[in-house]
Amino acid sequence: MIVQRFELATLSPDARRRLLRRSEREIHRELEAARAILDAVRERGDAALIELTERFDGVRLTPAAMKLDRAEIAERAEALRRAHPALDEAIRVAARQIEAFHRAQLPKPVWWTEVSPGVFAGERVTPIPDVAVYVPRGKGSFPSVLLMLAVPARVAGVPRRIVLTPPAPDGLDPAVVLAADHAGVDAVYTVGGAQAIAAVAFGTETVPKMHKVIGPGNAYVTAAKRLLVGTIDIGILAGPSEAIVLADGSADPERVARDWLNEAEHGPDSAALLVTDDGALLEAAEAALRRLLGRLPEGRRRFAEAVFRTYGGGVIARSMDEAIAFVNDYAPEHLVLHVRDPHALLWRLEHAGEILLGPWTPIALGNFVVGTNAILPTGGHAKTTSAVSVWDFLKRTSLAWATEAGYRRLRPYARLLAEVEGFPAHALALEDEEATGAARPGEPAAGPVEEESADDGNRRG
Repeated sequence: MIVQRFELATLSPDARRRLLRRSEREIHRELEAARAILDAVRERGDAALIELTERFDGVRLTPAAMKLDRAEIAERAEALRRAHPALDEAIRVAARQIEAFHRAQLPKPVWWTEVSPGVFAGERVTPIPDVAVYVPRGKGSFPSVLLMLAVPARVAGVPRRIVLTPPAPDGLDPAVVLAADHAGVDAVYTVGGAQAIAAVAFGTETVPKMHKVIGPGNAYVTAAKRLLVGTIDIGILAGPSEAIVLADGSADPERVARDWLNEAEHGPDSAALLVTDDGALLEAAEAALRRLLGRLPEGRRRFAEAVFRTYGGGVIARSMDEAIAFVNDYAPEHLVLHVRDPHALLWRLEHAGEILLGPWTPIALGNFVVGTNAILPTGGHAKTTSAVSVWDFLKRTSLAWATEAGYRRLRPYARLLAEVEGFPAHALALEDEEATGAARPGEPAAGPVEEESADDGNRRG
C-alpha cells in the first residue's frame, strides 16, 4: 500500500494547495440533475417521490408506507429493543451524552443590558418552528447522525421534528428506528436524495413543507440544498470526511495509527493526515497503520488505501511551530492531539471543527458517545463555521426599551441621522417634541452620550 509523505519545508505551492483543497469539487453535473428532480417534486408531489425512489433506491413506495408517525416509531422500537438490547443501550447512552452537552449550550431565554442611561437593549431566544433531519444511507447505517441532529433540536425546544432517510428493500434500518425513538422525533419519512430535500422545501401530499432541513448527504443532496437557498434553510453543508492527527515524539504509534485510519474508511474522497515533527514516530505509525488495514473488510480497506494515495498521508514538519501553522491553514473537520501536553497546545490551534485532546479521546469516541456534535464543517470551512449546536435550532430576536428620559436624550441624534440618510418619514417620527424646544445636536438635553468600555453594560436579567 502506498502512503504519501509530504515535507512542509520542500512542499511546492501547488502541492500545498492540493492538500488544502482536499477532494472538494464542483458539482455541475449533480446541479443539473438535482434541478430536474426539484422541478418534478414541485410539480407532481408524491407521484414524483414514488417514481424517483423506485428509480434511485429500487423501492416501490406508497404514500401510506412513506411515513411512520410517533406511535409507529415507538411500536417498532419496542420490538427492536427486545431483539437488539445491546444496540438499544448504546444508542440510549449516546443520546444521553449528546443531550447533556447540548443542554449546557442553552442560552438565557431573555437578557437585557443598559447601553446608556435609560436605554436598554437585549435579546430573546426562541426555537425555530420546525426542522427536517436528513439521515443518509449510502455506505452504511447512521443512527449517530440522527442523534447528533434530532437531540439538539429537541433540547432547543423545536416543536416539530421529522426525519428523512432513504428506504431499502429490507425496510427501515433498525438502528435508525431506535435512534428516532430515543430522539423523540414526530415522524420518519422513508424518502432520500435530492427528492427528499425537494419534498420538505415545497411540501407534497404526504411530506410537510418545513422551514429548515439539516444533515449530510451525497453530492445530489448537496446540489439540491444549494439550489434551494432562499426557499428553505439548508443548515451546514458537510462535505467528505477529514481528519488531522497532530503528534510528537511522545505519542503511542499504535494509537496514532488508529486515529489516522479513522476517517480514511469513510470513502475514497476522504482526507486523513498525520502531521508530526518526529520522523521516527511517522515510521512507527505507518507500520501500525499497515497492520490495522489488514483487519478491515475489503470495501473499507479499499476506501482507506485510496485515501492514502490521494488526500491522505504523512506530513513532516521541521518543528511543532511549523506543524501548528499548517494545521491552522488546513482547518480540519477533526483534529486529535497526540502530544505531550495537549492542553498547553490547545490555545495555539485556531481553526478546527473539533479538537480531541490526548490518546484517550480518539475520534471514534467523539463521533458517537462523548456528546459533542459530530456534524462538523469540512473543506476548510472551520475557519468561519462551527459544529452543529443548539444554535442551529434557535433564533435571536433583538429587544429595545427606552425610558422617556432615554428617548429625549437620544432623539435629536436619531433625527439628524435620519435627515442625513434621506429618510424624511423617519425624521418626522422624531419631530413630536420640537414645539417644546428640545435640544438639537450640539446642545444635548442631558449631556453627551458617554462611550462605555467593553466591560460595561453586561448586566443581564
